[in-house]
Amino acid sequence: MNIQEIIAHMESMRNETESHNLMRFFKTEHPHDYGYGDHFLGIRVPQTRQIVRKCKDIKVDDIPILLQSEWHEIRFCGLMIMVDRFEACTKKQVVGQRNAVQMRDHILDLYLQHADRVNNWDLVDMTAPKILGHWLLLPTLRYGQEPSTATAEKIRLMDDLAASANLWEQRMSMVSTWKTSQQGDPSWCIRYAKKHIQHPHDLMQKAVGWMLREMGKRTDMNLLRSFLQVHVHEMHRTTLRYAIELMDAQERRFWMNQ
Repeated sequence: MNIQEIIAHMESMRNETESHNLMRFFKTEHPHDYGYGDHFLGIRVPQTRQIVRKCKDIKVDDIPILLQSEWHEIRFCGLMIMVDRFEACTKKQVVGQRNAVQMRDHILDLYLQHADRVNNWDLVDMTAPKILGHWLLLPTLRYGQEPSTATAEKIRLMDDLAASANLWEQRMSMVSTWKTSQQGDPSWCIRYAKKHIQHPHDLMQKAVGWMLREMGKRTDMNLLRSFLQVHVHEMHRTTLRYAIELMDAQERRFWMNQ
């Protein structure tokens, strides 16, 4: 399928009942809602994934055409193609090859250039860990002629996202740490949990707690406990509830009573 065939095919799948349900679920109908103005065709995620599997020949540089769509599911399709291409460049047999490093950097750049189109929590959560979070762990050519970890530069990039006025870029900086924690590095989660710990938006409070929970699960629960000992009194209750979900009932009561 080419780009125009994807768009035509997905538009032909429009389901008015599902569209209405999804618009309500993703809070798109009122000006004060986080998803206000987004439009849904009513296509479920498994259906979109089936389409993505037919898009092996799509050029990476054509993906932004999908990201500019008014339809949430078409943007999601484009982002999932982007994720597939990124992950293909992380396979063991190619991960260190220069052309794979270049392609990962290119996909990351496209992702960041079109971050304004990654504009709901599901789009962020399904892509930021798999593109941005994974990129943090891998060699890059973005900052020099030779592949390097470029840790300081990666931190600056993440700090810029965290400091953005855009809610979804802020969420990217937080949920991308799911991948770094999964791979045994809790430092990214701790850094951005601290930056967002008093965030006023419910979606960020949940994201911070979720990532802290995953950091404890994937690395060290005692590290989570140490974080809570220092920060529990400045955390929103929503964040705390998410962070302690994997603890037993007695310990959850202890933290909630602090």
